[in-house]
Amino acid sequence: MQRILTLCIGNICRSPLAHVALAQALPGREVASAGLRALVGQPADPTSLQIAGEQGLDLTAHRAQQVSAWMCQRAEVIFVMETAHKQMLEQQFPTVRGKVYRLGHFSNFDIADPYKQPRQAFDTAWLGIQQGVAEWAARMKRL
Repeated sequence: MQRILTLCIGNICRSPLAHVALAQALPGREVASAGLRALVGQPADPTSLQIAGEQGLDLTAHRAQQVSAWMCQRAEVIFVMETAHKQMLEQQFPTVRGKVYRLGHFSNFDIADPYKQPRQAFDTAWLGIQQGVAEWAARMKRL
């Protein structure tokens, strides 16, 4: 699995953080992010930027983009944040079935949207992203 896509709704909070965390955990792999209802062209949320910076990750160049059929076709695995995202994506692009997983798949959890919420919601989302990235990266490194 060399081409990875991370997905959330707006592509400004969770999926950008997952993108940079996966890129760091899996060097040499192509990682991208997008949104199901992206705030196209917008930078990462300021709180996501702050969390990334605290972790030594750089989100300053990120700009939100809308998921497309091409992105889905190109990706070998697509990580979503919530069960509902998986359902929405598979309904919009039926050919993705079989390669869409929640980032929290192995521990069976969703990563709630922190958008327009206090820092604590972002910290909770980040903890879920870290856990999901660690679980997936450990398995993917063995492939």
